[in-house]
Amino acid sequence: MTLQQLRMLIPLFWTFFRIGPATFGGGYAMISLIEHETVTKRGWIDEQELSDLVSIAGSAPGGVGVNAAAFIGYRMAGIAGAVCAIIGITMPTFLIVLGLSFLYMNMDGNPKVAAAMKGIQAAVIALILSAAYRMAKTSLFDLSTIIIAIATLAVLVFTGMNPIYAILSGLVIGIGNITVKMFLGLKVRTEKEKPKQRDEGVYLEYYI
Repeated sequence: MTLQQLRMLIPLFWTFFRIGPATFGGGYAMISLIEHETVTKRGWIDEQELSDLVSIAGSAPGGVGVNAAAFIGYRMAGIAGAVCAIIGITMPTFLIVLGLSFLYMNMDGNPKVAAAMKGIQAAVIALILSAAYRMAKTSLFDLSTIIIAIATLAVLVFTGMNPIYAILSGLVIGIGNITVKMFLGLKVRTEKEKPKQRDEGVYLEYYI
């Protein structure tokens, strides 16, 4: 391990230690805070890299937030960094849930507690939608990806397909899409292009 990686261990632990208890809903609800801390605030990775990491984290076993923390920790400081990030993001949540479990056992059935849970559920939905919007800005960059996203959402909502099959289907369709484009001689892109400068202003080209 290099000296630079060693110096990253404490920042990694502390960053994810603060993300854990500040996020209700876990999983995709954590993505907004992870983006703010690792992309906007610290510049460890960029938006495209985060989008790729979230895609991988979502297709791997385990929680998306914890998987993303492991990937980012490994990216910044190797195995030790992944361990510190995982401990940081899971420790506060474990301690909080442990404490709340004792309180909930004694307050189960209380109308105020039930109302509080409903409010938290509504806030979690907003966090998940916010994370979905942020991912869409970098992941949906052409007509093909938009169609795949809409079709997958419709299948999941109306058929109840296992998400694992949806992920595997997206993998196959993505590879097939790129293969067909290459065969037809069309331009192939795997990420959103940055705006190009022209005399009349900034524009962004989209390709099918």
